[in-house]
Amino acid sequence: MRRRTLYAWGVAVVCFVVLMIVTPAIPQSEAYHDFADQREFLGIPNFLNVVSNFPFLVVGLIGLVLCYYGNYFKLSLQGELLGWTCFFVGVAVVAFGSSYYHLKPDDARLVWDRLPMTIAFTSIVAIFIIERVDEQKGMISIVPLLLAGALSILYWRFFDDLRPYAVIQFVPCIAIPIMAILLPPMYTHSTYWLWAAAFYLIAKIEEAADKPIYTWTHHVVSGHTLKHLCAAMVPVFLTLMLAKRTINLERQSLLVTWKVSWQHYRGKNTRGETCECTYTTVSAVEA
Repeated sequence: MRRRTLYAWGVAVVCFVVLMIVTPAIPQSEAYHDFADQREFLGIPNFLNVVSNFPFLVVGLIGLVLCYYGNYFKLSLQGELLGWTCFFVGVAVVAFGSSYYHLKPDDARLVWDRLPMTIAFTSIVAIFIIERVDEQKGMISIVPLLLAGALSILYWRFFDDLRPYAVIQFVPCIAIPIMAILLPPMYTHSTYWLWAAAFYLIAKIEEAADKPIYTWTHHVVSGHTLKHLCAAMVPVFLTLMLAKRTINLERQSLLVTWKVSWQHYRGKNTRGETCECTYTTVSAVEA
């Protein structure tokens, strides 16, 4: 097992090095800071983009309190408490980092927007490894993943190259939903992972459509403001999952569960059609 782990890490490192060699650098565009809604209110510049970060603080603090309040989430695996603590700390600090950035958007302030988000991303990956792959490996991976996230931001800041940061941000967006579907969960309510992934995808779409949404809503709200609100739903769904879940005794993946449900549905419909045909035949004979 240890050899397989080393092979996996080796393949990952080689793929990353090849990616860095064959792809061009991705500099941070200055147009990124040109948000659609730049209105000032109560003396606060870019008001809605600033205050729409408040839900992150609320959800992050609630998650932290419930992590430690009598073990409300019933965390039992090694590293779970540390992983979820890092996640909710990252979520809560997003409120400060993103607000600080949106008060006066530039590259220097963007660091403090991206750093807490990266803490949340990498913590989630470690938690998934703990729950779905191996408890010990997941616990050991927490610190290296956090460091990798921080280094990706430093690399961007010093070399103006977003490629490592893009890998850290987008690989979990692909890997986590796939793992949520294919790997048997230790806990129930795994579909909450998919709801969280869906809202994050919607948030990214809203971010890309910042100015069109601002135009479509007649300058009521911009896509970036909606992005903040949708992204805040990610920790909301994960908090609900933690509150509701129990140990999954069957350890059956979502894919298998869906297949069983589909077969049951098909079988039920087939039996219904058979009964209907039998009833029609009997009625015809009686007539």
